[in-house]
Amino acid sequence: MAITNSPAAAGAVSAAAETISWQTGDTEHTTQWHSEGGWPAPKRVLVVDDTLTADAAYRMAKAGTGMLWQGDFQNARQLLSALARRVDRHRRTPTSNMKAAFEAGRTEALRRARLLGLVLVPLDADHTLNIRRAPDARQACAEAYGPSSGPVVLSLRELLGVIGAHEWRVKGVPVAALGASIHPHYGVFSPVRGEYLDLVASAPLPATGMAFDIGTGSGVIAAILAQRGIDHVVATDMEPRALACARENLQRLGYADQVEVIEADLFPAGRADLVVCNPPWLPASAATSTDAAVYDPDSRMLRGFLAGLAGHLTEHGEGWLIISNLGELLGLRSRGELLDLIDDAGLAVVARLDIRPTHRKAADTTDPLHAARAAEVTSLWRLGRA
Repeated sequence: MAITNSPAAAGAVSAAAETISWQTGDTEHTTQWHSEGGWPAPKRVLVVDDTLTADAAYRMAKAGTGMLWQGDFQNARQLLSALARRVDRHRRTPTSNMKAAFEAGRTEALRRARLLGLVLVPLDADHTLNIRRAPDARQACAEAYGPSSGPVVLSLRELLGVIGAHEWRVKGVPVAALGASIHPHYGVFSPVRGEYLDLVASAPLPATGMAFDIGTGSGVIAAILAQRGIDHVVATDMEPRALACARENLQRLGYADQVEVIEADLFPAGRADLVVCNPPWLPASAATSTDAAVYDPDSRMLRGFLAGLAGHLTEHGEGWLIISNLGELLGLRSRGELLDLIDDAGLAVVARLDIRPTHRKAADTTDPLHAARAAEVTSLWRLGRA
């Protein structure tokens, strides 16, 4: 699945081509503002450099003042880290109410992103970061943003994310179930959690003729299905970044002739022996730049997949729904609601395969959501026509 940022969709430079202004001496400067997350440009911007202390930066951030960096790049990174430590001193009150803890954490994540996003840097028209000791970010920015339309100002935090995404794209993410690496693009969900892929690699196939991979993202599930011997896989997504990422990965892995990647809202035309979907797992609105990988507002994708599944299955075909029970443990959706959606769609549960997560958060006892994460189970629901 692709990551779409909130409040604006990923890949969109603020829709109205918003500008940002600041002064140096008596001269006023104005340039284009860029925010992948749709954050508005700060109304007040001051030029700062290496003399700015973290305490002063924290006071400015709390006042909503943008800090346009004109000093050393490495010092800017250190300032951002020091600012993060001050923001994170605002600790959550422990609670046994998982839903309350979840909602408090979401509020804090939004506040944190807003404050840390006020350290700003300028990019020249060719994506050059023209400050001392800055890395060459041109390739990373070109991959994330496409061709430049002129100089822009953006948050340092976003730029570091773009640079980090480029490094992962080059290095790749090893996928044990595939025996190879997937190279995620900026804005596309990275398959860093492997347990759900182990389920896809081991569940019994109903047939090997045709399969659909709904919301393919990086293309990793489509690749596993092709590796397992499915004759033809149709992988769908709505996001241009995801479509490009999936095609590139499948080409690299040698499955381009076996997997067709198309733009579609959920289902392609026709029926398949197997229809697989790994929707975002939590029914809540996206609030930060990485949220849409795991948040499905009002369970839109889950509901759409289940409602349309029966009409896209062959007579003895199966739908595989891959989903965690974390939403249930957090009080966001009950097991009964999920079963009702399955029943209302004219589907029956053939079997369910479960696996425990192995990621670090599951063992982090300092996480306010630890009780839920420690009990989390990821399931592959095998569904057929009722």
